[in-house]
Amino acid sequence: MLDRTLSVAPMMGCTDRHFRYLLRLMSPHALLYTEMVTTGALVHGQSENFLNHHADEPVGLQVGGSDPAQLALSAQLCEQAGYQEINLNVGCPSDRVQTGGIGACLMATPTLVATCFQAMQASVSIPVTIKSRIGIDDLDSYTHFSNFIGTLYAAGCRTFIVHARKAILSGLSPKDNREIPPLKYDYVYQIQREYPEADFILNGGIKTTEQAMAALAVLPGVMLGRAIYQNPFLLTELDSTIYKSASPDREAIIAQYRDYMIKQLAQGTRLKYMTRHLLGLYLGLPGARAYRRFLSENMFAENAGIDVFDSARNHVSHHHNERAALC
Repeated sequence: MLDRTLSVAPMMGCTDRHFRYLLRLMSPHALLYTEMVTTGALVHGQSENFLNHHADEPVGLQVGGSDPAQLALSAQLCEQAGYQEINLNVGCPSDRVQTGGIGACLMATPTLVATCFQAMQASVSIPVTIKSRIGIDDLDSYTHFSNFIGTLYAAGCRTFIVHARKAILSGLSPKDNREIPPLKYDYVYQIQREYPEADFILNGGIKTTEQAMAALAVLPGVMLGRAIYQNPFLLTELDSTIYKSASPDREAIIAQYRDYMIKQLAQGTRLKYMTRHLLGLYLGLPGARAYRRFLSENMFAENAGIDVFDSARNHVSHHHNERAALC
């Protein structure tokens, strides 16, 4: 049984295998997710590029698609690659996704989503879950949301991750869609009461440990996205609060990730793919801005090596040590 008390959201351009490796060092418990991968990329593309993962379990793969047969095949590839869950994206509002008839616009066709879910679940033994919004455009009443969930529940789905905002499909960028439509946590709290046999995981707007704990008093799980990306060490705080675990040492985590980067560099991975996730590593500490600036300006060079990261860190250690000497 997967523990979904704490999870990190699938985020395009963010939750790749390098960032997940870092997150796993920060939390032994959190369920992690890949970026969304379309069925086309999995079935017709370089699937091993998307399916590759390393020491990041438990991890789920998020897939985007609307063709039941292709989704079933994608689910099988995902299970064979060692993922613990496959999640169907019914919440992404981007134009590119809409053009393919996938993502949030599927909320208007719950019967199709139910057919997709059943095709996927019939083809694998790992759990299939759905990630949705609470509605789209004018289809944003609680009744519509409840009917959407009810259709999927009848199809056998028992785990729903809900970004508690509606998606506005035209006129808002994906970034604005994460911030402008109002959060309606009450929809999620109410649907959990309506379907006590199902698990509803709350996503959207959770930025602090206090907010996460308040939601966990009502629901079985919370999912955080941007807040973790901007400040990865928030995940260690959440893990130690929720699981009463010892908080891992910051410097030990950074040293382990540094070793990982050295190994990846030796295999031909460019530094920028690993360090672009580290801009928030020293958030709130003296020298963090100078660290970020140095890293941003130097990590894109073709031959950038680990020395770029070390030099960037010197901006923080220098200030950090000075501060320690003053204390």
